[in-house]
Parts: sequence; structure tokens; C-alpha cells
Amino acid sequence: MALNAITAYCKALRLPTIAQVAEDALATAQREDWPLETFLQHLLEQEMAGRRERRITRLLKAAHFPPGKTLQTFDQKHLPLRIRRQIPHLCEGEFIEHAENILVFGLPGTGKTHLVAALGCEWVQRSYSVLFISTFKLVGGLLRAKRDYELEHELRRLDRFQVVILDDLGYVQQSREEMEVLFTFLAERYERRSVVITSNLVFSEWDQIFKDPLTTAAAIDRVVHHSLIIEFGRDMKSVRAEEAARRNGIRLGSSDAAQDAES
Repeated sequence: MALNAITAYCKALRLPTIAQVAEDALATAQREDWPLETFLQHLLEQEMAGRRERRITRLLKAAHFPPGKTLQTFDQKHLPLRIRRQIPHLCEGEFIEHAENILVFGLPGTGKTHLVAALGCEWVQRSYSVLFISTFKLVGGLLRAKRDYELEHELRRLDRFQVVILDDLGYVQQSREEMEVLFTFLAERYERRSVVITSNLVFSEWDQIFKDPLTTAAAIDRVVHHSLIIEFGRDMKSVRAEEAARRNGIRLGSSDAAQDAES
């Protein structure tokens, strides 16, 4: 009866892991003659581990990472050595504590999306809240929120994420309305929350996104300040092109072949 009462109390106090392991833990404690404090410590450790596991499960679900894009599936040999050396440090997520940003530049197909998604998974394992979203989808959501007079509410929702990974900056229709809500989002997070951006457009081409030179300069200023810039380099081959060539038994030897595989 006492064990049943303990289980009931644990459920009422929202200690589900202790409720689940109490019976086995008690049997082990009696068999190994644990002192009371060892038994209590064991139960609390199990509860903490359970909470961490449940939190990570929730964070992974909320992050919306593309499936299969982890460090384990990422072929790092495609990366320049300078970037490979940065990955262990980036995985720790120290920049998140300081509301810093990461900007990843490179040609399409070079692995930018896979890298930032994989890093995002590592940050979640360290209990950081992350959202992975394509830029056009984020902008679309902000435009709908603005239309419905709920832009402030949507920005507050996004603010719950310590890191927002904006994939493919530049793939938006580049209307004035889109530029305005994207700039508002970046300005709201400035020095408060982290943004990770992938783009095939270098800074000198960001006027294609923000149109107005002053707005372009202001946007660049906000994302560059307190940021780490990772450049994949123009000489990197397309990972997708190489994979497509292998599937089709083609030796990738020309830029035309790479472009065909990209499409």
C-alpha cells in the first residue's frame, strides 16, 4: 500500500519518472542495503534524467528539422579544414548564451542546410530551443500575421526560440511587404536572441532582398554585429550534384553536369 501511495503522490506532484521506477528502485535498495539518502538520490537522478529526455523530445518536435540531417550523416570531408575545426566548438552553443549569430554563405548544394540543421540538433541535445524554418516560410507567416493584425503575437511566439535557423535567405519574392516583415524580425531579435542564416547571396547582393539601400545596410549591421561568418567558398563542389552523379553512374567533370544535377 505504501508503494501505491508513493506512486500516487509522485503523479500528483508531476514526478512521473519516480512513479515509474519507484518499485524497481525500492527492490534494488532493499537487495543492496542502500542507505536512505542513496535511495533518495537515485530517485531524484532518475527524475532529472527523465525530465531532460522529455524536454529534448519536445524541443526536437518543435524544431522541425529536416529529417536525416545530423552530424552523423554529414560528410565533413567536403568542408574546408578551417570549418571542420570549428564544428566541435559550434556544437557547444556558447554563442547562444550571448545572443550571437552565425551566417553561412555558399553556393547552392554545398551542404549549408545540412550543416546548420545538424548543429541545431546538437544544440537541442544541450537543451536549447531551436526553430528551423525556410526564409520564405517565415516571411509568409509574418505576412499573414500582419494581415490579421497579429504580427506582435507572432514575433512573441518566435521569441520563445533561443535560436531561429533561417534557411536560404534570398529565396523570397522580395516585395516591399516581405522586406519589411523580415527586417522587423531581424531587428526584434537583435542582441536578444540568436539567428543562424544560410544564404547563397553575399552581403553585396543583399540589396536584392531588402531593395532600399538604407534598410539593406541596417539589416546587415544587425546580423553581422556579434556574429560568426562561415564561408563555404566558391571552389566547393555541389554535394547534391555529386550524389546525383553517383546514382546515375556519371563522372562529374564539368560545370554543366553539376548544374544539371542541381536542377
